[in-house]
Amino acid sequence: MAEEDSSQEKTEEPTTKKLEKAREDGQVARSKELNTLVVLLAGSLSILTFGAMFYQGGVDVFSYNLMLERDDIFDVTRMGAHVYKSAIQALLVLLPFFGVMLLAAFLGPVALGGWLISPTVLAPKLSRMSPLKGIGRMFSKNSLMELLKGIAKVLLVSSVAILVLHLSTPGIQMLGRQSVDAAIPAAALIIVLAFLFMSLSMIIIAAVDVPFQIVEHTEKLKMTVQEIKDEMKNSEGKPEVKSRIRQLQQEMSRGRMMSAVPDADVIITNPTHFAVALKYDPVNMSSPIVVARGVDNVAEMIRELGKTHKVPLISYPILARAVYYSTELEQPIPEGLYLAVAQVLAYVFQLKQYYKGAGKLPTRPSNLKIPDEYVRMANQFKDRS
Repeated sequence: MAEEDSSQEKTEEPTTKKLEKAREDGQVARSKELNTLVVLLAGSLSILTFGAMFYQGGVDVFSYNLMLERDDIFDVTRMGAHVYKSAIQALLVLLPFFGVMLLAAFLGPVALGGWLISPTVLAPKLSRMSPLKGIGRMFSKNSLMELLKGIAKVLLVSSVAILVLHLSTPGIQMLGRQSVDAAIPAAALIIVLAFLFMSLSMIIIAAVDVPFQIVEHTEKLKMTVQEIKDEMKNSEGKPEVKSRIRQLQQEMSRGRMMSAVPDADVIITNPTHFAVALKYDPVNMSSPIVVARGVDNVAEMIRELGKTHKVPLISYPILARAVYYSTELEQPIPEGLYLAVAQVLAYVFQLKQYYKGAGKLPTRPSNLKIPDEYVRMANQFKDRS
């Protein structure tokens, strides 16, 4: 009973399929603190970069609106055009800032979890409106983490703000002694720098929140041992079905292999347990290929089929085992066995010519040139000869 309970604990890392399914459902790691950090930094840096342009643009807009001609004041039509022109001028001044903020609003969420559009998230769910689940979320681990982050943000940003104001005290005191034209840019610079340093303080919060969100997301998707087994069965099929498929594939492959035996030039045997059928066409082949191979019952079938179709059978135990264990079906023999196989094929071709009445009876080669590594490979299985 204890083993059954432990098997239901979600202790296993989520599989690739589980992660893909969660992503399709819109479940990815997200960090609101990272989004806030990106937007704040983008805003403060854009103000710092384009601040002079914003200032001059604002001066131009105010000057244009404060210096009105008498005819513009008493003509409603011209006043409307005046307001329209002022709005367009202000929009053009602020357009770079809006562009940067729009880009930051898109890049912030994509920075963790990537780009994702999921119809599942947009679909309405009654469970989201459940009061009980809402209360449960209020007292969950995530809510506690959000509370701690909120307190940390207030303390951290407040501390940075106080520090920046303290360091900027001499500059603030100097504002009262400066002219308006000089004081406005100086005050704006102090405000922008304070905003920048307060935004940079959010890096600490984001550095804690991002790993937490990744770990929390992984924990939610963890699986039980049984879930992994079920997923493997669903993706790969039941064992008995896979076994039957493999059996059918082997039978089909064996059928194709046996149909190639009658066209073989020679069958080299062990002589009992191994059999390999070779074919060589000097015009179309660069080297002999294995058209059939087998052990025990399959080897016997190859021999019987070869006898039926009068394919020469020659017993070379070491060569038969070496070819069997160093080649695959319908693949050429390795270069190390070229010489030995060439000796056998030459003997077979000369034997065929002799039976046709041409030439004399050839001498069967007795000392085949087989490299030592193939001899060792063959001798590992000589107990089956």
